[in-house]
Order: sequence, then C-alpha cells, then structure tokens
Amino acid sequence: MGSQERKASIELPVKVVLTDLGTTYFIKNNKKLRKFKLADNVEEYGILLEHFTPSSLQRMMLIDYVSKIELSESEFVKIRQEVMDISKLITYSMMYRQYDAYIFQRVLASDVIKNWNRKNPANTIDEKTKINDTYLLNANLEKEKEIEEIKRSILAPMYTYINRNSNLLPEEKNIQLLLSEKFLNTLRAFSWFIIAKFKGADGYDTLIKDIRTSLAEYMEKAKIAEYVALNVMELSANAENNNLKREAKTIFKGAVDMNAVLFDPNVRRQVLESLKRKGELVSISWKLGSRGSSIGTQGKLQITIYNKESEYQKIKESFDEKKHADLKKRTLQDFYKELPEGESNTDLGLYYLSYLSEACEKVNVKFESFVSQVSGSDLIVVTMAINL
Repeated sequence: MGSQERKASIELPVKVVLTDLGTTYFIKNNKKLRKFKLADNVEEYGILLEHFTPSSLQRMMLIDYVSKIELSESEFVKIRQEVMDISKLITYSMMYRQYDAYIFQRVLASDVIKNWNRKNPANTIDEKTKINDTYLLNANLEKEKEIEEIKRSILAPMYTYINRNSNLLPEEKNIQLLLSEKFLNTLRAFSWFIIAKFKGADGYDTLIKDIRTSLAEYMEKAKIAEYVALNVMELSANAENNNLKREAKTIFKGAVDMNAVLFDPNVRRQVLESLKRKGELVSISWKLGSRGSSIGTQGKLQITIYNKESEYQKIKESFDEKKHADLKKRTLQDFYKELPEGESNTDLGLYYLSYLSEACEKVNVKFESFVSQVSGSDLIVVTMAINL
C-alpha cells in the first residue's frame, strides 16, 4: 500500500471516465460532467482532476463509479513517484473490490447462511437480498465493538506472521499491517452485518477461517501492485525517451548526440517544448472492469500506453523479445548491466514485463501483454491486461 494511500493529495492532471452508475450519481447531484477526447480518439464524459486525495478517488473506484482513468504527459521523469502512486492506488482498489466480492460469495455459501435459510424459508438471505443502507449502518454501529473484535481475531495470525518476518524492514512491516486492515475495512457493510449477526452459530468458526485464509492469499496477490507500478512507469519513460530522440533528430538534424537529449537539461528542454507545442504526448490509460460485467471480467485491469512511433515493427520485436526473457538465467541487475550503452534508461521497462509476468504466475493471476498499432495511424499501443 504505502505512500499512495497516505498522501494528502496526488498532483496529476487525470481524466476520469465514469460508469453509468457514476454518471447517474453525478447528474442527480448536479455535478457538471466534461466531454473530452481520449488517447484512442474516443470521446467520453467524465471529470477532470488536477489534484485529488487518494481516498476520494479510491472510494469512487470501490463503489464502481469509475470506468477509466487517463493521464497524458510529455515528461514522466518529474512525476515518477506520482505515476507509481496512482498506479498502485488503482491496482490495490481493484484487489479490494475483488476480495470484497469473493468474501460476500463465501459468506452467502457458508453453513451459517445455509442453516438460516433452511429454518427461515420465508426470509432467506442470498445475493438478491436488499437491506436498507441506513438500517445496515445503524445495525453495524450498534455492534461496532463486536465487529472490531472479530477483525482483530481474523488479523491476529497475520499480525504475528508479519511481525516475525525478518525479511521485512520496519516500514515494510507497517505497510503490510495497514494493507491487511484495509482489505477487511473495505468489505461491504452487509458482509459484516451477517458475520456479526451469526457470531458463535454453527459454521461460524469455519467462515472466519475461510476469511482469514483468503486474506492471506490476497495479501500475496497484492505484491504485484509494485511490479505493475514499475512497469507502467518504465514503459512510459521508454515511450518518452523514444519521443525525445525522434524529435531531436528532426530539430538538430543529427548534430546532437542522442545521450545529450536524455541527460543534457538544455537540449532536453528544447525538445520537450517542441513536443508540447505539437501535442505529441505519451498517454497512460487504466481501464477497470465493472462489477456489473460478465463473469471473469469484473477483476480485469487493462493498462494501455499510447505513443506515436515511426518504427512499429522494431518496437514490437523488441517488446516480444524482452517480455519472454529467461528470468532463471539473469537477474534484473544483470539485464540492466547488459543493456547497450545509452539504452539503460530506455529499455529497462521492457524487461520488467518478464518479472511482472512471473510474479503474476506465482499468485495465480492471469497476465497478458502485447503491442499493436492503431490502423491507419502511427499510434503505438502497449497493453497489459491483468485479471485479478
């Protein structure tokens, strides 16, 4: 979790495309929506944010108000931390949503509910059961101490494991502890209502064990958020550097060394200003699977990086080669050292794909990545699809 959820605000100009649910809410509350064109030239309605609190954007994602988030910039080096922060925020939010949906289904399938439904056929509890939000809130407030006690009992083994893990630094332990709490705190009110109501009933202990076991599994899954953020940042920086080099060739006609474009502040500034004037930006898009989507796509997070390129085939071959790199033979540090001179800050992102793929495989998360070109244009699209 880390800084992206604890920061007071994130300073990034992002376009937030709303779901039908989000659009309805904003219109009902007289909130003005903006119409804007995205990197793929599709026009959408949503809101523009220049700065925002992580918690506010996360709340919108958790209640399924957000369909897509897009960021377009010419220079990512200066906003590296912010880009990684929002990437982790989005990935964690999707994981919280998936864990919430999973636990809700496990609660409904538990013996405590089966026993209740057998004894109360006129008042069965299932996924179609509707309970007034105000009633749920008040009922859970009345049992607040009991619910907190249940949370502590679920988290106790996790706390012990984290605190005894000598491989974690104190800050890392703190992050893991906060993350485990966050998973439980983002469960829907109805789940906690049922858990508290049936405390001590037949099957209750099995249900708590199920929640605890699945929490450990999702904590393992959460580790990929860091890999995702690194990939997003490095692939964006890779696209940015390609833009700088291409534009420098146009401006200086080969009179400037390409390394100077990346590392000489004066040369870099000239090239960036030229790119901004032309509106040639790198765009990152995060597309979130909706809760109302078909089975198998609710937990899908698709991250797309758009950029103009003149040498599509070369980019594709480089992408395909490095995403299938043999990780068993070389470490990331080895990859870094073996990159050709002058490319150390350019191609590293492509190698990160292999590490993300391996990390996803370890925790049974489906991951795909590919590069394509928009028909009839020089727009190159790098896509990472993660099914949480």
